[in-house]
Amino acid sequence: MFKQVKSAVFWYYLFKFRKRVTFVALLLIIALFANIIYGDVVEYLKLKDKLQYLEIALISKWVIIIFNLVFSIYLLLTMFKNEEKIEEKKVKKEKKEKVCQPIKEEKFTEREKEFLYKKKIRSKADLLVEK
Repeated sequence: MFKQVKSAVFWYYLFKFRKRVTFVALLLIIALFANIIYGDVVEYLKLKDKLQYLEIALISKWVIIIFNLVFSIYLLLTMFKNEEKIEEKKVKKEKKEKVCQPIKEEKFTEREKEFLYKKKIRSKADLLVEK
């Protein structure tokens, strides 16, 4: 049963944060492709005897990899904090709407309307004032 609960929780969060998870996966794939492309660029530069560009290729490879990894870690760490802020904003917005909403007219049936408008309900104070 624990496996089922663990699986349910995993799939719930995966579905809930699918955009972020997809974005992180794409960033990591780009980092892997940067390494593969770097190997091809190094081979090409060796064939053409343009070794002065190897430094630029190496620096650009590591800039891409480090940027993607740091950005992925940031997205994963802020995943739950962002959700809390959104919930707080919703609660504040609902409170403002409740305060700012005008009082709506209550909907009465025809029988209730007749009773309210045709018959006068008088309290003891009203009777004393009339005397």
